[in-house]
Amino acid sequence: MGSIALSLLSPIPVLRKVFRRKFVSALKRNFHQDKLGFHGILKPLAHPKAFSAWLRTLYRHHWHVYSKRPFGDAEQAVRYLGRYTHRVAISNHRLVSLVDDQVTFRRRDSAHNNQQKLMTLSLDEFLRRFLLHLLPKGFVRIRYFGFLANRRRATLLPLCFQLLGPIPQPQIKPTASPAQPSSLGRCPKCGGTMVILQTLTAAQILLRSPPSFLPTP
Repeated sequence: MGSIALSLLSPIPVLRKVFRRKFVSALKRNFHQDKLGFHGILKPLAHPKAFSAWLRTLYRHHWHVYSKRPFGDAEQAVRYLGRYTHRVAISNHRLVSLVDDQVTFRRRDSAHNNQQKLMTLSLDEFLRRFLLHLLPKGFVRIRYFGFLANRRRATLLPLCFQLLGPIPQPQIKPTASPAQPSSLGRCPKCGGTMVILQTLTAAQILLRSPPSFLPTP
C-alpha cells in the first residue's frame, strides 16, 4: 500500500494497524454512501459481496507508514509556525525591482544549500502566486477554542482563575527613603524615576489581548 506521512506519539507497528483500520473504515463508509466509482477491471467490485471480500484481503498485508523524528524541540516548532501566522507571503526586503511589469525578488534555492538567488516573474504570475497564500473568506489564521475562545473568554477565563484560587502576590519591601528610589524604579535609559500608572493581573492581561475580527463558530 502507499505510504503516508504522519506524526503521532505511537510505535510504528501500532501506527500501521491504526492507519489501516481507519483507511478501510473510510472505504466502507464511502462505498455505502455511493461515493466510490468502479471502472474497467474494477467493475466487479461494485457488488457488495465482492467489495467486502476485497476488503478482507487488505488485512493480509503489512501497511507502511512514514515516520521520523521531529526536526527540533517545541521552541523551533513555535518559530516555524510563527513565520506563517504572523507574516505575509513575502516580506518587503525580498522585493528587488518592478520593471516593465516584471517583478524580481530574492528566493532560497533548497537544492543548492539554500543559496539566495533572484527570480523574475511577470506581474500577473507574481500576484497569482501571492494570492494563493490568502485565506478564504471566513477563515482566520489563529483560532482559539475552549475557555480561550473569543466568544467565551470574558466569562470563562475569570472563572478559571477563581477556581484556581488566589495567586500569591510577591512581598515588596518598602524603600528606605522615598526620595531615593531603588535602581529598579529608575529608567535604564535616562535615569529618571518611573511612575506606576496601573497594575494588571494575569487575567486582565489576557482579557486585553487583541480580539479576533471574525467570531468563533
